Amino acid sequence: MRLQNKVAIVTGASSGLGEAIAQMFLAEGAKVIFSDLNEYVKKDSLGENGLFVQADVSKKEEVENLVKIAVEKFGSLDVIVNNAGIGLTGEVAEMSDDVWQKVIDVNLNGVFYGLRSAAKYMKDNKIKGSIINMASILGRVGFRTASAYCASKGGVNQLTRAASLELAPFSIRVNSIAPGFIKTEMTKGMQDDQAANAAISSATPLGYMGEPNDIAYAAVYLASDESKYVTGSVLYVDGGWTAQ
Repeated sequence: MRLQNKVAIVTGASSGLGEAIAQMFLAEGAKVIFSDLNEYVKKDSLGENGLFVQADVSKKEEVENLVKIAVEKFGSLDVIVNNAGIGLTGEVAEMSDDVWQKVIDVNLNGVFYGLRSAAKYMKDNKIKGSIINMASILGRVGFRTASAYCASKGGVNQLTRAASLELAPFSIRVNSIAPGFIKTEMTKGMQDDQAANAAISSATPLGYMGEPNDIAYAAVYLASDESKYVTGSVLYVDGGWTAQ
């Protein structure tokens, strides 16, 4: 098992990419804190190596508490996946302050709070940990009606790069995963719209939308010792979208 004896936190783990990552971490031998603002309906099936903790990543105290709970429950923290995110959209000229702030609070501030809390614990306890931030292809390319989302994910990439330089002397690795269009609830509207689905598929060199496990495999790699020489990277798992 590739993550045997590792303790991990995965935010946004009640569905979609977060659930796929957290479940694959369990299967690979990790002890995992599943966290989400929404209740996890399968929490009673997690077994002794999994625990669901409700938390709002836009509130720093709740993120700090996740680290505390992981250490109290499983004795350490080796990996955090700052995955929780939202995809509110709107034309930039008409976007309200509330929509902009909500996206930044969850997608960028939430990643920062998780990174900071995990990094502090890992530094203080001399743990050679792995911090994984969820970015997006939209952190590199633009997309109509997604200005707040694009800005937040671009910020995640730069936060990842800067933090990786600061934490490298402590053997703490910081990387991002940048998914393309993946079949989750966030993209359900595109999946259900025949024209939109066809447009996304035709614009993706591999010709189709990805599955949540495509991202989970990447997270397992970055969480494992197989990636011990990888830090400051943005791993694009996008069917070739950003190669164009």
